[in-house]
Amino acid sequence: MLLSSIAAALCLSGISYAGEAEIDEIMAGMTLEEKIGQMMVPSFRIWKEVPDASSDELVRAVENAEKEAPAVNITELNDTIREGLAEYHFGGTVFFAENCHDAEQTLKLAADLQTANREGSRIPLIISIDQEGGNVARLGFGTSGISSMALRATGDPENARKMGAITGEELALLGINADFAPVMDVNNNPNNPVIGIRSFADDPEEVATYGTAFLEGLKENGIMATLKHFPGHGNTDTDSHTGFPVVESTYEELKACELIPFQAAIDAGVDMIMTAHIQYPNVETETYMAKTGEEVYLPATMSRTILTDILRGDMGFEGIIVTDALDMAAISEYFETEDVLRMTINAGADMLLLPIVVDTASYRKNLDMVDMAVRLAREGRIDMACVDDAVKRILTVKQKYGLLDQTDFAVTEEKIEAAVSLVGSASHKEAAWQMAEQALTLVKNEDHAFPISMKNGEKTLIVLGDTLASRAALGDFLQKLLEEKELLPEGAEVMTMLNTADNEAACQEEARSADHVILVHRTYGSSCLDPGNSDGFSTGVFDRIIAQCHEDGKPVIVVTAQLPYDAARFTEVDAILLAYCSSVMRTVPAEAGAGSAYVPNLPAALCACFGASIPAGELPVNIPQLDENYHITDEILFARGAIH
Repeated sequence: MLLSSIAAALCLSGISYAGEAEIDEIMAGMTLEEKIGQMMVPSFRIWKEVPDASSDELVRAVENAEKEAPAVNITELNDTIREGLAEYHFGGTVFFAENCHDAEQTLKLAADLQTANREGSRIPLIISIDQEGGNVARLGFGTSGISSMALRATGDPENARKMGAITGEELALLGINADFAPVMDVNNNPNNPVIGIRSFADDPEEVATYGTAFLEGLKENGIMATLKHFPGHGNTDTDSHTGFPVVESTYEELKACELIPFQAAIDAGVDMIMTAHIQYPNVETETYMAKTGEEVYLPATMSRTILTDILRGDMGFEGIIVTDALDMAAISEYFETEDVLRMTINAGADMLLLPIVVDTASYRKNLDMVDMAVRLAREGRIDMACVDDAVKRILTVKQKYGLLDQTDFAVTEEKIEAAVSLVGSASHKEAAWQMAEQALTLVKNEDHAFPISMKNGEKTLIVLGDTLASRAALGDFLQKLLEEKELLPEGAEVMTMLNTADNEAACQEEARSADHVILVHRTYGSSCLDPGNSDGFSTGVFDRIIAQCHEDGKPVIVVTAQLPYDAARFTEVDAILLAYCSSVMRTVPAEAGAGSAYVPNLPAALCACFGASIPAGELPVNIPQLDENYHITDEILFARGAIH
């Protein structure tokens, strides 16, 4: 608690720990290598030894090594990484799930990174993580929280602030000082395959309200919030991790929708904004002949029009612009590395998320990119004015959060005790559970099919769609949870089955013998709505189970566990409950440590099916109707707002 309180005091006091003159003095003593280093953000995720493939003769050796060398998660620093940190003066790093085993280990890793960095740099690291809540939560322990869309569904922005504060307190206790959250994208395209429940809503004003509340909660605990993905990733039907999205909106259209949440957060004092690897041809008209041989428009990440003219000039943002990861397909498959560095920095980006380190080859690539940026700056191809402006902004934000004054990163027993006891504390978990219950949205309930009223000795079957196969332990967990909540009468049984591609007959047989049936469906993209493809096969199975149960005179409840748009897919079902997140805790709530991440949306929804709570959530998005081919139409089936 002490660490969190100090962090909060640093942020809330507004005290400047070093004036602008001191920042100028620091910069005056920095070499070009140190300045470029501050702009670079590597992430050390997995370590695997492979030989240097700088010559053709070694290609086969590398391929063999990739097959034979063991890969290990980087939960502690090795000598190679330690030496690189001391030499390259990085401005920050990013934690992934592989880096974070439990609270004590994560705290020690963060401290070790800072100590190793200090061997060569006087400027501490920004240590960041994607801890949005819901499905995008890198910590495998602690209070992962409910999704952004679920927070909006509660109808109370105070919940977003509270969830931000819980997240912020737990990150601060672990030595993490920046969160790549909140997502300020407006999910105004139901076909979006990558944002979805990571967005608060499809209304920009609501995204603005809940997003700014979440970032205020982070700031209360000294955590730098990072908006993403500017100028908006919600109106795409392509994932920039795997493709190169295009948004045809004009600047005026962006101002009327996508930019509203970003402007609200800028006005609220946000310190970092992440770019989107998206083409906006009606805003940025400059093109590039890509490695693929096609002519593409410069993405927002490389657009001076978008980053400097619009974000800084028109919207008044003075903080750090950080790129999304530069190894995503939208960048790595289209642009030459030199051009990525040159155009990104000259466009106005301050910090670059380098390709993720998964082996020694990618580690060397990171260092080569830093050296390349230094060379390009020396040659005048990277504008030194852009470099100096970026470094000054980085130091200013680090100063604001007290990083420039930190010199001792020793891990004390007091810090370990605080991290172990307070990350994932009972009060945090209880708050998250209550929010998950408040978010539950019952959009249909015919003949009071919901909730189930079980009698002595009855059986309820819960069928999980194949995309929930990783939740195999849910059955035992749920049985214990329902027993703890005294929701099962004597002799009652809850049976959980996974629907796989080849067990439809078994699911139907169990559904016929069960007294009550709950189907849990997970839609992560519009392809899941069509039973004619491999993504959507479970919807077809569910259609047939529903028809069979109705023939037998049994009602069926469908819980939609991810995107809510599949509510339009099951119009024949008796009750539809929206949970807004398909992750599930792997342990009963009392447990802690590795694997104990607390994401209560789905367990809370299933408990509600047995009467644990009364759903009163508000629908955060419009749910459109589907046509006969299961394609999303422009007609609205369920309108956003309160549905009680």
